[in-house]
Amino acid sequence: MRRLNLTDRLLDELQHGLGTCHLRPPAAARAYPAEGLEATDLSDREQARVAGLMRVNNAGEVAAQGLYRGQALTADKQAHCAAMTAAAEEENEHLNWCQRRLSELGERRSLLDGFWYWGAFSIGALAGAAGDKWSLGFVKETEQQVCAHLDRHLERLPEQDRRSRAILSAMRADESRHATNAAEAGAAELPQPVKTAMALVSKIMTFSAYRI
Repeated sequence: MRRLNLTDRLLDELQHGLGTCHLRPPAAARAYPAEGLEATDLSDREQARVAGLMRVNNAGEVAAQGLYRGQALTADKQAHCAAMTAAAEEENEHLNWCQRRLSELGERRSLLDGFWYWGAFSIGALAGAAGDKWSLGFVKETEQQVCAHLDRHLERLPEQDRRSRAILSAMRADESRHATNAAEAGAAELPQPVKTAMALVSKIMTFSAYRI
């Protein structure tokens, strides 16, 4: 098989990004976490809140997909590249779950998904180019912030919405594992200004994706 050159890889990333942002949900190897849970009635206000939360989570998974793919592109070592690619594939399952839940609610995904993907891809490529320990540090901090974000969303879900709760709980377990794996692989501790900037970008994305 011919070894892919940089142009081939960039074209592959372009195709993957377009598919992630604009095509139907990717396939999921694992079972849908909400499978078998009875759908419950939600008021119009509750449904709008759940849809907004799931739209934000889908946007976050789109960004995570871009982040990991960008890091894999510029990783120093093949093992790190493989780990980032595997993590991106797992985030694909989260995309499937979020978009499936949005479809059940009769709601759409964020119109800004392309912006989140390519912005995160660019950041990931820069993090990967800085070296594997910094790239892993970025993964650890990102996933820790995502876990905190999912905890807040779990608190905001209507108590009777067991389907959404099952999805977010399964996602949180995965994200926590990603953070632990990054730490055990030698992640560097990011400077506080970088962490603060990441949290600010996350707040902007959350505010925008909930509404647009």
